[in-house]
Amino acid sequence: MSADLRVNGERLWQTLRTFATFGATPAGGVTRLALSAEDRQGRDTLCHWATEAGFHCEIDEIGNQFIRRPGRNPQLAAVMTGSHGDSQPLGGNYDGIYGVLAGLEVLRTLNERGIETERDLLLVNWTNEEGARFAPAMLASGVWTGVFSREYALARRDGDGISVDEALRAIGYRGTAAARAIPLHACFELHIEQGPILEETGIDVGIVRAAMGQRWFEITLTGFAAHAGTTPMDLRQDALCGFAEVALAVERIGRQFADDGRATVGMAQLTPNSRNVVPGRVFFTVEFRHPDANALDRMEAALHAALATLGERRLTVSAGKIFDYAPIAFDPGCVAHIEHAAGALGLTQRSMVSGAGHDACYLNRVAPTAMIFIPCEKGISHNEAENILPAWSTNGADLLLHTLLAAANEPG
Repeated sequence: MSADLRVNGERLWQTLRTFATFGATPAGGVTRLALSAEDRQGRDTLCHWATEAGFHCEIDEIGNQFIRRPGRNPQLAAVMTGSHGDSQPLGGNYDGIYGVLAGLEVLRTLNERGIETERDLLLVNWTNEEGARFAPAMLASGVWTGVFSREYALARRDGDGISVDEALRAIGYRGTAAARAIPLHACFELHIEQGPILEETGIDVGIVRAAMGQRWFEITLTGFAAHAGTTPMDLRQDALCGFAEVALAVERIGRQFADDGRATVGMAQLTPNSRNVVPGRVFFTVEFRHPDANALDRMEAALHAALATLGERRLTVSAGKIFDYAPIAFDPGCVAHIEHAAGALGLTQRSMVSGAGHDACYLNRVAPTAMIFIPCEKGISHNEAENILPAWSTNGADLLLHTLLAAANEPG
């Protein structure tokens, strides 16, 4: 296929701007939580645009939207692309939805050029990728790929006690199609980087070869709450001071594995949380990320070593691992398709590891999968200030177009 074949970048940009009105915030971002009224606006519009372009939009029982462009040989496994339309509270305009709308633009472009593919192309908008309203994240792609059961997902509840099942019915997106994987030849997810590397290095696109594994821990340190004015320093069992030691140890662990690793204390709760009481209890979370499972083992061991020193402070430690998400290695063949297409288009490229979780990470369990990143300004994401440039948007969609064509025209 000629490298001169390109998407309509201006049209793609306008669809992104239109979508940004669904849940728009005064500061220029969006709050479009999964299965909210704002999410329904987006879903309805995506269905309308798909139907207008001549495609059928199918909804499965967990609310995933599938838009199919038939190929010449329906017996061959399809090629999938897509991402998600839900956002974080006070989130950005491009996280997730860029990959969905760029996929739609690819399908529109192929129709307008009269280009046929051997295999079907399947565009998907996954439900509740963010996990901001219903935990856990990547819920519906998890159901589709067999990570979670349908019953588990439908029973998840938000902070107001509303279940996924109830929310799906309320917005009219409790579909009838089975939420389970079908045979796929390849999957490609296009996404903003959500980090600063591509912009800082002036590289056009990132080709994602792997995704970091994640381990989450919940830890409680228990000492003894005591009067701040009458309890001598050497008699205190101060849980907060123990927490401070562990937090700094987590930072040291992260720096030790700084090339590819991440270590974060993201949440802490003090009890009784009073200004004149020595803290008797601290609950907090620790999160490690790394693309190598052995490195994650060493990070976890270092955490337990730091916790073991707290006996000197006469603190009781309770620690549990609540989430263990293995590192992902994406399919070399899919990565090669992206690399070849980027070279043909004259785009500068960089091999990357994703530090964030994506629906593609679950898809990789059932089909050959890889991801494409485009830059985002200052690496800002999950924030109303999240931004990309129209040229970046077009580059990513052009690369997706040529990647999908190559995969969709491979023989059986």
